[in-house]
Amino acid sequence: MFEVKLVTTDEDRERAYALRKEVFVKEQGVPLNLEIDEYDETATHFLVNEGENTIATARLREIEPKVGKVERVCVLNSYRGKRLGVLIMEAVEEYAKNAAFKKLKLNAQSYAVPFYEKLEFAVISPEFMDAGIPHRAMEKNI
Repeated sequence: MFEVKLVTTDEDRERAYALRKEVFVKEQGVPLNLEIDEYDETATHFLVNEGENTIATARLREIEPKVGKVERVCVLNSYRGKRLGVLIMEAVEEYAKNAAFKKLKLNAQSYAVPFYEKLEFAVISPEFMDAGIPHRAMEKNI
């Protein structure tokens, strides 16, 4: 059974960081100093757990009034293809709506653009590099 959870403790925050290190740093080669950043302390973090295992995470931060930026969305490799990305993105969007956000933005790795398009995000930029990985900026009115 998968459970989406808002991070409210230091222990949960560390679980999110550990998963991000596994996916972004070890698997994708993102430098650690770019992965863990100054926004982590103030962002709202989300986890997907299966029992004691943290298997997906994301964070949301307000970047301008009523506009949120979704970042650090990742799913543990062995759990990909189980719709956990959709599950966590739905939770982030619901949270954002309840917080009266009007728009969500994100920078998607280019290979993930079709995933976000299925969630009704639209591409708003040409491709650009971030941490050595091609990305596209996307947004969605909510």
